Amino acid sequence: MTAALRGRVVLVTRPKEEAGELAGLLEERGARPVIAPAIELHAAPEEALDRALRSLESGEFAWVVLTSRAGVEAIFGRRHRPVREVRARIAVIGEGTAAAVRGFGLEPDLVPATFTTAALGRAFPRGTGAVLLPRADIAPDGLDEAVARKGWTPVRVDAYRTTPARSLPAAARTALREGRVDAVTFTSASTVQGFMAAAAPIVGAGGSWPRAVCIGPVTAAAARRARLTVAAVARPHTIEGLVAAVERAFRPRPRSRAKER
Repeated sequence: MTAALRGRVVLVTRPKEEAGELAGLLEERGARPVIAPAIELHAAPEEALDRALRSLESGEFAWVVLTSRAGVEAIFGRRHRPVREVRARIAVIGEGTAAAVRGFGLEPDLVPATFTTAALGRAFPRGTGAVLLPRADIAPDGLDEAVARKGWTPVRVDAYRTTPARSLPAAARTALREGRVDAVTFTSASTVQGFMAAAAPIVGAGGSWPRAVCIGPVTAAAARRARLTVAAVARPHTIEGLVAAVERAFRPRPRSRAKER
């Protein structure tokens, strides 16, 4: 337990199936996490994904790029047609995604030191051939464009679909209404958007919004566009880094010498 987080109410806006790790780490440090999924994950249409995965197994792709645990599960954790063989090199964003890949007995070939799509685009080697990008349906095109600039032919396919949550759980709604939320954690731009849509009727026009703590710069930019105050950004861009960022957001700042005088 840390003094900075003792008793702090922190909303966790990750999808319900992914929220447990972050909530557990916050609780270990004395916070009071409230799981408040701002987005929901759904299966993508199977036909296009099945076709892409058959090509992956047959060696038609030089690389497959995975950017999230959800993407890994959508490819390797399928019940009706699991991938039997990957005849391509594997690039991933983040140690969490890398760990998910290793959980299926595979070893990533490329894990950039900075866990962002921009860093992966910079680290990706030059070459020619097809690169499979199984991503969320709402993921931006920046990675596709970065891969294309390196000479490759990106092939985008929806691995899963993301929709805003219809509403927040009762505990989260009550905490927001009563002004008891100290911080909200965000792990993607879509969680920011989903949270703002669901929370706006609760907080109300001119209401006081909790401070935001974000997993990376893209998410932080989305939070600032939503007019939230970003108190801290994770370094590195991992769940553990996000917890450390929440701690930084509440850690007392040393007084300047000028104020001490």
